[in-house]
Amino acid sequence: MKNFAALTGLSVLIVCSLTAQAAVTADEVAKLGTTLTPFGAEKAGNTAGDIPAWTGGDQTVTAKTSGDSQRATNMFANEKPLFSITSQNVGKYEDKLSDGQIALFKKYPDYRIDIYPTHRTASAPAWVYENTKKNALNATSAGNGYSIEGAYGGIPFPIPKTGTEAMWNHLLMWQGEAWRIRFNAYVTSASGQRFMASDNQVDTQAPYYFEGGPKADYKDEYNMLRLVTNGPAQHAGEAVVTRDPLDQVGIGRQAWMYLTGQRRVRKLPNAAYDTPTIFTSGLSNYDEIYTFSGPMDRYDWKLVGKKEMFIPYNNNSFFAPAKDADVLGVHFTNPDHVRWELHRVWVVEAKLAPGKRHVLPQRRFYLDEDTWMAQLADGWDASGKLWKSFIMLNINSPELPGVVPGPFVTYNLQTGDWVANNMTNDKKSTISFLKPWPDTHFTGDSLATEGVR
Repeated sequence: MKNFAALTGLSVLIVCSLTAQAAVTADEVAKLGTTLTPFGAEKAGNTAGDIPAWTGGDQTVTAKTSGDSQRATNMFANEKPLFSITSQNVGKYEDKLSDGQIALFKKYPDYRIDIYPTHRTASAPAWVYENTKKNALNATSAGNGYSIEGAYGGIPFPIPKTGTEAMWNHLLMWQGEAWRIRFNAYVTSASGQRFMASDNQVDTQAPYYFEGGPKADYKDEYNMLRLVTNGPAQHAGEAVVTRDPLDQVGIGRQAWMYLTGQRRVRKLPNAAYDTPTIFTSGLSNYDEIYTFSGPMDRYDWKLVGKKEMFIPYNNNSFFAPAKDADVLGVHFTNPDHVRWELHRVWVVEAKLAPGKRHVLPQRRFYLDEDTWMAQLADGWDASGKLWKSFIMLNINSPELPGVVPGPFVTYNLQTGDWVANNMTNDKKSTISFLKPWPDTHFTGDSLATEGVR
């Protein structure tokens, strides 16, 4: 009986393994680049004609979108909104809005969304598309989907079958090999009082996306981040390094922090999940950065399906004003500078896994089909009441080429407080795409060597 049980168990494992390998068929993979875009989106437009076909995205580089002093160029500056959604007509459009957006209309009568023509600008280099097609056949998940193998240099699951696969696509979205952003983070109270929580420089690189890789020293890591705070004065010189592996369970995020008061580097054991970040005065959590980041193992994930939604898109116009204050309103970002378009999105729901804890037991994410970026998200508290709404403003960056994350906003729908992160209007550069730094740039030892104060 023991041998039979062992064989049965082995058979189950083999079947499960084969099922994982056969989740995407060769016929499905053949659709990539034909009826599907190289990233797995529907290439055709919608039947109504207000979502156009994808024809390769935007790779038109201008003189203003290159170099370290780059400012995002608004390719659609002459376009006018097709219509606006207000608190008076929101009921007509609720089927294409997130719960969080509907709640903002109810909470603030002057909230507004301007809907512009849809442009499917998402693009990537040919080698990223080639790797994505290889990943479609070779990438597999393990550890309940919280770790992946067999993927490199492209979207890991362009034809996703599970919620975790779709979220891996978000975590491994194409953003380039390495980039630098100088930004401010602001906290605004319900009464409209605003203060700058931090002034930062963040260097990020994706070893997973090194062209021609994987390199000899590749450690199966997809994201390295080094953030140095320049202000306010009491936090100037503080720094954090994080490294994210493809194995979120066996290894998990590694993080270090340099504290100026102690003049030493210490390991951060909890720089993930619902741990509050000091860079937003504790009003945002680590896994709310870029709508969602870090390990997924606190939740069970469900791929609900695809639908048409109004989402922020091609938000280069957001950077036209020279000051952060010009695009930040009292209770929300200035609607005059936020562009919304109709796009197809994947809907993914997350519910707290048995035996786990999180301040947001339920979350819902809306992933743009062309980029896999989570453009919108909502979170509910333990009583089932809608608590937080998240908005990502993306940047069309043909010089990369690609559509990449920009400023992101967290609205506390219960208190009225909100956080605007990754704000770059005050800075000379929106985002700078660079050559990769040495691996040592993203270590605790480097923080100790270069620490100040």
